[in-house]
Amino acid sequence: MDTLTRLEATIAKRLTASPDESYVARLNSKGLAKIAQKVGEEAVETVIAAMSGPREELVSESADLLMHLVVLLQKKGVALDEVMAELDRREGVSGLDEKASRSA
Repeated sequence: MDTLTRLEATIAKRLTASPDESYVARLNSKGLAKIAQKVGEEAVETVIAAMSGPREELVSESADLLMHLVVLLQKKGVALDEVMAELDRREGVSGLDEKASRSA
């Protein structure tokens, strides 16, 4: 089992934990909008770290972003396998061609 799969399983368990005992449960109890906001905040922090922070900060912020994204996916009932399947579908396709196919 890889790291993201283990993270997904851990988050699935913690979503139903007590908000007093789990950050994920506390975030989940605040609802979808708060979770999405947190993903946005972490994305911005990742960009800032990429532009002006040391490498270690980018690594740390990227981990935060991935963790919060998995929380959001879980909240919406989207499994990582679905995201991985979409990435697999896109593999070998030019990014320009893939983007053009979405706007058609």
